[in-house]
Amino acid sequence: MFKNRILLFHLITLMVVIIWGTTFVSTKVLLQHGLGPMDIMFYRFVVAYFCILLISHKRLWADTWKDEGMLMLAGLTGGTLYFIAENNALGISQASNVALLVCTTPIFTALLAHWVFKDALRKNMLIGSLIALVGVGLVVFSGSVILKINPLGDFLSIMAALMWAIYCLVLKPLGNRYSTAFITRKVFLYSILSVMVYFIYDPLLVDMEILTQPVVVFNLLFLGIVASMLCFIAWNAAVKVLGPSRTANYIYFQPMSTLVLSSIILSEVITLTSLIGAICIIGGVYLAEKE
Repeated sequence: MFKNRILLFHLITLMVVIIWGTTFVSTKVLLQHGLGPMDIMFYRFVVAYFCILLISHKRLWADTWKDEGMLMLAGLTGGTLYFIAENNALGISQASNVALLVCTTPIFTALLAHWVFKDALRKNMLIGSLIALVGVGLVVFSGSVILKINPLGDFLSIMAALMWAIYCLVLKPLGNRYSTAFITRKVFLYSILSVMVYFIYDPLLVDMEILTQPVVVFNLLFLGIVASMLCFIAWNAAVKVLGPSRTANYIYFQPMSTLVLSSIILSEVITLTSLIGAICIIGGVYLAEKE
Protein backbone atom coordinates (compact mmCIF):
# COMPACT_ATOMS: atom_id res chain seq x y z
CA MET A 1 0.00 0.00 0.00
CA PHE A 2 2.83 2.37 0.94
CA LYS A 3 4.72 1.61 -2.30
CA ASN A 4 1.56 2.26 -4.34
CA ARG A 5 1.18 5.65 -2.61
CA ILE A 6 4.79 6.55 -3.36
CA LEU A 7 4.35 5.53 -7.00
CA LEU A 8 1.18 7.62 -7.22
CA PHE A 9 3.02 10.74 -6.06
CA HIS A 10 5.85 10.09 -8.51
CA LEU A 11 3.25 10.03 -11.31
CA ILE A 12 1.49 13.12 -9.94
CA THR A 13 4.78 15.05 -9.82
CA LEU A 14 5.60 14.01 -13.38
CA MET A 15 2.17 15.23 -14.52
CA VAL A 16 2.69 18.57 -12.75
CA VAL A 17 6.02 19.13 -14.50
CA ILE A 18 4.48 18.20 -17.86
CA ILE A 19 1.71 20.77 -17.32
CA TRP A 20 4.26 23.40 -16.29
CA GLY A 21 6.20 22.58 -19.44
CA THR A 22 3.13 23.43 -21.53
CA THR A 23 2.31 26.75 -19.85
CA PHE A 24 4.60 28.60 -22.26
CA VAL A 25 1.79 28.43 -24.83
CA SER A 26 -0.70 30.25 -22.58
CA THR A 27 1.96 32.69 -21.41
CA LYS A 28 2.96 33.45 -25.00
CA VAL A 29 -0.68 34.12 -25.95
CA LEU A 30 -1.11 36.50 -23.02
CA LEU A 31 2.12 38.32 -23.85
CA GLN A 32 0.87 38.78 -27.42
CA HIS A 33 -2.30 40.36 -26.05
CA GLY A 34 -0.41 43.02 -24.12
CA LEU A 35 0.15 41.59 -20.64
CA GLY A 36 3.62 41.69 -19.10
CA PRO A 37 5.28 38.66 -17.42
CA MET A 38 4.63 39.95 -13.89
CA ASP A 39 1.06 40.96 -14.80
CA ILE A 40 0.47 37.33 -15.82
CA MET A 41 1.98 36.02 -12.58
CA PHE A 42 -0.18 38.39 -10.49
CA TYR A 43 -3.47 37.59 -12.21
CA ARG A 44 -2.89 33.82 -12.30
CA PHE A 45 -2.08 33.81 -8.57
CA VAL A 46 -5.13 35.95 -7.78
CA VAL A 47 -7.32 33.43 -9.66
CA ALA A 48 -5.58 30.57 -7.85
CA TYR A 49 -5.96 32.23 -4.44
CA PHE A 50 -9.69 32.83 -4.69
CA CYS A 51 -10.26 29.32 -6.04
CA ILE A 52 -8.33 27.64 -3.23
CA LEU A 53 -10.11 29.90 -0.73
CA LEU A 54 -13.26 27.91 -1.51
CA ILE A 55 -11.72 24.74 -0.06
CA SER A 56 -9.37 26.25 2.54
CA HIS A 57 -10.79 29.21 4.45
CA LYS A 58 -11.31 28.18 8.08
CA ARG A 59 -7.74 28.64 9.32
CA LEU A 60 -6.36 32.17 8.87
CA TRP A 61 -2.95 32.02 10.55
CA ALA A 62 -0.23 29.51 11.32
CA ASP A 63 0.25 28.28 14.90
CA THR A 64 3.30 30.47 15.49
CA TRP A 65 4.77 33.67 14.05
CA LYS A 66 7.84 31.65 13.07
CA ASP A 67 5.69 29.36 10.91
CA GLU A 68 3.88 32.38 9.46
CA GLY A 69 7.27 33.81 8.57
CA MET A 70 8.24 30.56 6.86
CA LEU A 71 5.01 30.68 4.86
CA MET A 72 5.89 34.23 3.85
CA LEU A 73 9.36 33.00 2.80
CA ALA A 74 7.72 30.26 0.73
CA GLY A 75 5.54 32.83 -1.03
CA LEU A 76 8.55 35.03 -1.75
CA THR A 77 10.86 32.29 -3.02
CA GLY A 78 8.36 30.06 -4.84
CA GLY A 79 6.39 32.96 -6.26
CA THR A 80 7.63 36.52 -6.55
CA LEU A 81 11.43 36.18 -6.44
CA TYR A 82 11.42 33.09 -8.67
CA PHE A 83 9.32 34.76 -11.38
CA ILE A 84 11.15 38.09 -11.17
CA ALA A 85 14.52 36.35 -11.57
CA GLU A 86 13.39 34.03 -14.37
CA ASN A 87 11.42 36.65 -16.33
CA ASN A 88 14.21 39.20 -16.20
CA ALA A 89 16.73 36.53 -17.18
CA LEU A 90 14.60 35.72 -20.23
CA GLY A 91 14.58 39.39 -21.12
CA ILE A 92 18.38 39.75 -21.29
CA SER A 93 19.69 36.24 -21.93
CA GLN A 94 18.98 33.44 -24.39
CA ALA A 95 15.96 31.31 -23.52
CA SER A 96 18.12 28.20 -23.95
CA ASN A 97 20.58 29.45 -21.34
CA VAL A 98 17.74 30.15 -18.90
CA ALA A 99 16.08 26.76 -19.48
CA LEU A 100 19.35 24.93 -18.84
CA LEU A 101 20.42 26.91 -15.76
CA VAL A 102 16.98 26.78 -14.10
CA CYS A 103 17.25 23.00 -14.33
CA THR A 104 20.10 23.10 -11.82
CA THR A 105 17.33 23.36 -9.19
CA PRO A 106 17.53 19.65 -8.18
CA ILE A 107 21.27 19.96 -7.53
CA PHE A 108 20.76 23.06 -5.38
CA THR A 109 17.92 21.29 -3.56
CA ALA A 110 20.05 18.24 -2.76
CA LEU A 111 22.98 20.34 -1.57
CA LEU A 112 20.80 22.59 0.60
CA ALA A 113 18.92 19.58 2.02
CA HIS A 114 22.28 18.07 2.97
CA TRP A 115 23.39 21.33 4.60
CA VAL A 116 20.13 22.20 6.39
CA PHE A 117 18.54 18.82 7.16
CA LYS A 118 21.68 16.65 7.01
CA ASP A 119 20.13 14.54 4.24
CA ALA A 120 22.61 12.11 2.75
CA LEU A 121 24.17 13.00 -0.60
CA ARG A 122 23.63 9.66 -2.36
CA LYS A 123 26.07 8.70 -5.10
CA ASN A 124 23.25 7.57 -7.42
CA MET A 125 21.43 10.86 -6.92
CA LEU A 126 24.49 12.97 -7.79
CA ILE A 127 25.45 10.92 -10.85
CA GLY A 128 21.84 10.67 -12.03
CA SER A 129 21.35 14.43 -11.62
CA LEU A 130 24.43 15.18 -13.72
CA ILE A 131 23.31 12.75 -16.45
CA ALA A 132 19.83 14.31 -16.47
CA LEU A 133 21.33 17.81 -16.62
CA VAL A 134 23.41 16.77 -19.65
CA GLY A 135 20.16 15.48 -21.17
CA VAL A 136 18.49 18.83 -20.52
CA GLY A 137 21.37 20.54 -22.31
CA LEU A 138 20.96 18.25 -25.34
CA VAL A 139 17.18 18.85 -25.44
CA VAL A 140 17.48 22.63 -25.00
CA PHE A 141 20.26 23.17 -27.52
CA SER A 142 19.45 20.28 -29.90
CA GLY A 143 22.94 20.50 -31.32
CA SER A 144 22.20 23.73 -33.16
CA VAL A 145 22.48 26.48 -30.57
CA ILE A 146 25.72 27.77 -29.13
CA LEU A 147 25.77 28.66 -25.45
CA LYS A 148 26.31 32.40 -25.14
CA ILE A 149 27.39 33.68 -21.76
CA ASN A 150 25.49 36.68 -20.37
CA PRO A 151 26.75 37.21 -16.80
CA LEU A 152 23.69 39.04 -15.46
CA GLY A 153 21.14 36.86 -17.28
CA ASP A 154 22.89 33.65 -16.25
CA PHE A 155 23.18 34.88 -12.66
CA LEU A 156 19.43 35.61 -12.54
CA SER A 157 18.71 32.14 -13.97
CA ILE A 158 20.77 30.53 -11.23
CA MET A 159 19.00 32.72 -8.66
CA ALA A 160 15.65 31.46 -9.98
CA ALA A 161 16.86 27.87 -9.54
CA LEU A 162 18.07 28.68 -6.03
CA MET A 163 14.76 30.34 -5.10
CA TRP A 164 12.77 27.24 -6.12
CA ALA A 165 15.20 25.00 -4.23
CA ILE A 166 14.73 27.11 -1.08
CA TYR A 167 10.95 26.99 -1.63
CA CYS A 168 11.01 23.17 -1.69
CA LEU A 169 13.08 23.05 1.50
CA VAL A 170 10.82 25.50 3.35
CA LEU A 171 7.86 23.24 2.56
CA LYS A 172 9.43 20.24 4.28
CA PRO A 173 8.94 21.24 7.96
CA LEU A 174 5.65 23.04 7.23
CA GLY A 175 4.19 19.93 5.60
CA ASN A 176 4.37 18.07 8.91
CA ARG A 177 2.22 20.64 10.71
CA TYR A 178 -0.27 22.06 8.22
CA SER A 179 -2.52 20.85 5.43
CA THR A 180 -1.31 21.13 1.85
CA ALA A 181 -4.26 23.36 0.92
CA PHE A 182 -3.51 25.81 3.76
CA ILE A 183 0.19 26.03 2.85
CA THR A 184 -0.60 26.55 -0.84
CA ARG A 185 -3.16 29.25 -0.08
CA LYS A 186 -0.67 31.15 2.07
CA VAL A 187 1.99 30.83 -0.64
CA PHE A 188 -0.34 32.48 -3.15
CA LEU A 189 -1.32 35.20 -0.68
CA TYR A 190 2.24 36.21 0.15
CA SER A 191 3.24 36.01 -3.51
CA ILE A 192 0.43 38.42 -4.40
CA LEU A 193 1.27 40.83 -1.56
CA SER A 194 5.01 40.83 -2.24
CA VAL A 195 4.70 41.33 -6.01
CA MET A 196 2.79 44.54 -5.30
CA VAL A 197 6.12 46.02 -4.23
CA TYR A 198 7.44 45.24 -7.71
CA PHE A 199 4.52 47.12 -9.23
CA ILE A 200 5.79 50.33 -7.61
CA TYR A 201 8.67 50.06 -10.08
CA ASP A 202 6.67 48.63 -13.00
CA PRO A 203 2.90 49.30 -12.59
CA LEU A 204 0.37 46.50 -13.03
CA LEU A 205 -1.60 46.50 -16.28
CA VAL A 206 -5.27 47.19 -15.49
CA ASP A 207 -7.03 47.39 -18.85
CA MET A 208 -10.47 45.82 -18.83
CA GLU A 209 -10.63 45.87 -22.62
CA ILE A 210 -7.68 43.46 -22.64
CA LEU A 211 -8.54 41.49 -19.50
CA THR A 212 -12.12 40.71 -20.61
CA GLN A 213 -11.16 39.26 -23.98
CA PRO A 214 -12.27 35.56 -24.08
CA VAL A 215 -8.82 34.30 -25.08
CA VAL A 216 -7.20 36.23 -22.20
CA VAL A 217 -9.81 35.02 -19.69
CA PHE A 218 -9.42 31.39 -20.82
CA ASN A 219 -5.63 31.41 -20.58
CA LEU A 220 -5.60 33.16 -17.21
CA LEU A 221 -8.10 30.62 -15.88
CA PHE A 222 -5.93 27.76 -17.16
CA LEU A 223 -2.80 29.25 -15.60
CA GLY A 224 -4.62 30.13 -12.37
CA ILE A 225 -6.73 27.02 -11.76
CA VAL A 226 -4.75 24.23 -13.42
CA ALA A 227 -1.11 25.38 -13.60
CA SER A 228 -1.16 27.26 -10.28
CA MET A 229 -3.82 26.03 -7.83
CA LEU A 230 -3.99 22.34 -8.76
CA CYS A 231 -0.31 21.98 -9.67
CA PHE A 232 0.98 23.81 -6.59
CA ILE A 233 -1.26 21.68 -4.34
CA ALA A 234 0.02 18.53 -6.05
CA TRP A 235 3.67 19.67 -5.92
CA ASN A 236 3.46 20.68 -2.26
CA ALA A 237 1.84 17.35 -1.40
CA ALA A 238 4.58 15.52 -3.29
CA VAL A 239 7.29 17.36 -1.35
CA LYS A 240 5.58 16.20 1.85
CA VAL A 241 5.54 12.55 0.73
CA LEU A 242 8.66 12.20 -1.45
CA GLY A 243 10.88 14.87 0.09
CA PRO A 244 12.29 18.01 -1.54
CA SER A 245 15.21 16.38 -3.37
CA ARG A 246 13.25 13.55 -5.00
CA THR A 247 10.44 15.90 -6.03
CA ALA A 248 12.85 18.48 -7.46
CA ASN A 249 14.43 15.83 -9.73
CA TYR A 250 11.31 15.88 -11.90
CA ILE A 251 12.13 19.44 -12.99
CA TYR A 252 14.52 17.81 -15.47
CA PHE A 253 11.45 16.62 -17.42
CA GLN A 254 10.12 20.14 -18.01
CA PRO A 255 12.22 20.96 -21.13
CA MET A 256 11.33 17.53 -22.51
CA SER A 257 7.59 18.17 -22.17
CA THR A 258 8.06 21.56 -23.83
CA LEU A 259 9.93 19.85 -26.67
CA VAL A 260 7.11 17.34 -27.27
CA LEU A 261 4.39 20.01 -27.16
CA SER A 262 6.36 22.22 -29.54
CA SER A 263 6.50 19.30 -31.94
CA ILE A 264 2.74 18.67 -31.70
CA ILE A 265 1.44 22.27 -31.67
CA LEU A 266 4.15 24.23 -33.45
CA SER A 267 5.32 21.43 -35.79
CA GLU A 268 8.90 21.82 -34.62
CA VAL A 269 11.23 18.96 -35.61
CA ILE A 270 12.54 16.68 -32.86
CA THR A 271 16.20 16.04 -33.67
CA LEU A 272 18.32 12.98 -32.88
CA THR A 273 20.20 15.11 -30.35
CA SER A 274 16.93 15.88 -28.58
CA LEU A 275 16.00 12.19 -28.48
CA ILE A 276 19.37 11.32 -26.97
CA GLY A 277 18.83 14.11 -24.45
CA ALA A 278 15.39 12.73 -23.56
CA ILE A 279 16.91 9.28 -22.96
CA CYS A 280 19.56 10.87 -20.72
CA ILE A 281 16.87 12.68 -18.72
CA ILE A 282 14.79 9.54 -18.19
CA GLY A 283 17.85 7.43 -17.36
CA GLY A 284 19.33 10.11 -15.08
CA VAL A 285 16.14 10.62 -13.09
CA TYR A 286 15.66 6.83 -12.78
CA LEU A 287 19.22 6.47 -11.46
CA ALA A 288 18.77 9.40 -9.08
CA GLU A 289 15.62 7.82 -7.62
CA LYS A 290 17.30 4.46 -6.94
CA GLU A 291 18.34 3.83 -3.36
